[in-house]
Amino acid sequence: MPKKAKPAGTGKEEGPAPCKQLKMEAAGGLLTLNFSSPSGLFESLIAPIKTETFFKKFWEQKPLLIQRDDPALATYYQSLFKLSDLKSLCSRGMYYGRDVNVCRCVNGKKKVLNKDGKVHFLQLRKDFDQKRATIQFHQPQRFKDELWRIQEKLECYFGSLVGSNVYITPAGSQGLPPHHDDVEVFILQLEGEKHWRLYHPTVPLAREYSVEAEDRIGRPAHEFTLKPGDLLYFPRGTIHQADTPPGLAHSTHVTISTYQNNSWGDFLLDTISGLVFDTAKDDMEFRAGIPRHLLLQVETTAVVTRRLSGFLRKLADRLEGTNVLLSADMKKDFVMNRLPPYCVGDGAELSTPGGQMPRLHSVVRLQFKDHVVLMVGPDQRRSDETQEKMVYVYHSLKNRREIHMMGSEETECHGLRFPLSHVDALKQIWNSSAISVKDLKLPTDEEKESLVLSLWTECLIQVV
Repeated sequence: MPKKAKPAGTGKEEGPAPCKQLKMEAAGGLLTLNFSSPSGLFESLIAPIKTETFFKKFWEQKPLLIQRDDPALATYYQSLFKLSDLKSLCSRGMYYGRDVNVCRCVNGKKKVLNKDGKVHFLQLRKDFDQKRATIQFHQPQRFKDELWRIQEKLECYFGSLVGSNVYITPAGSQGLPPHHDDVEVFILQLEGEKHWRLYHPTVPLAREYSVEAEDRIGRPAHEFTLKPGDLLYFPRGTIHQADTPPGLAHSTHVTISTYQNNSWGDFLLDTISGLVFDTAKDDMEFRAGIPRHLLLQVETTAVVTRRLSGFLRKLADRLEGTNVLLSADMKKDFVMNRLPPYCVGDGAELSTPGGQMPRLHSVVRLQFKDHVVLMVGPDQRRSDETQEKMVYVYHSLKNRREIHMMGSEETECHGLRFPLSHVDALKQIWNSSAISVKDLKLPTDEEKESLVLSLWTECLIQVV
């Protein structure tokens, strides 16, 4: 039955915290993933831990180890990615650096063993067997359907990009030195066993990746071995290292990560510019010029600091009275770069409108709601000072799965723009399980029909 380690949080252990076994019955007696909804998927992923317990006690706070003795789940995990999958993937045109890294930890440092150009499976296997190198495969959800299915649901659940990397390490070897990441991490053990050591963070909820020297991190706070079907979570900033025990088969695990640059600080930076822009329209003080030579001063004077503090208080007062925040980048970046909805086949339902065309007397409802964002922002087609606000509807239905989380690849923005007068009607559609077109808050029937036809053409609504 499942076993759970109680993470230690006092920092007073004489040695690594042992894995305390705790018997818990899983619903139905079998742990499987539930794809009926984003919340159902996450609940089944961390079972038997309850979601409420996870976010109250572990999320962004401390590691969680879930050890399971479940052959069915172990078999499912093993199907997500195997060492043997690399042969067929290499035949599809994988490249060193972009798709695959080959590395090994030597004397506490990462040694990269990449070749140039295209990856050839025989050479990859040779480095794996003879050099005891770890193979890191980047973003396997681009090619493995079940990982696409899992990560797409998790992006809906977290409202944040979810990436993944697969690590395949031979027996008696370690791929990476001790380090911490800038993402929330979920480890799924797929093949073999992996020995893990976790250390207390030097930078809690770190914003940057960093390698840590062994002599700085002290003794492990937790030490354990993962087997197929086990799951490990730890917050960003948690220092960790992992190796495959000697004398055993290779280890394969997938690291699923999220919440990179998704903090309150990031959200504040994203929204404050729009708030200042709006306030400056109404308040002449914000439009007044700064003192002469201010930009040439070495230090900020007390007068300037007081003035800025006053402006911030005004912004805070204005913020208290609004329910519309102008997101500069975060919402758009998320919807542009996330996975498209999981589908089987050619995905025609994501690009070709289906069902009955909506008319004035139709009842419609939003579909793919988790893949659509509604934003208010300046008219991007105008560059003059009288920029009017527009309503933007962005969606990820046409996103390209094969470039998900690849960074340097060009991404497109898909969606629609409407006059600000349409915002209430759009909110009606967003907030209703179904609504009659004639009940939309627009002045004319022509505008009502035009709105729903535009949304239907983008496959965002259907007639019920």
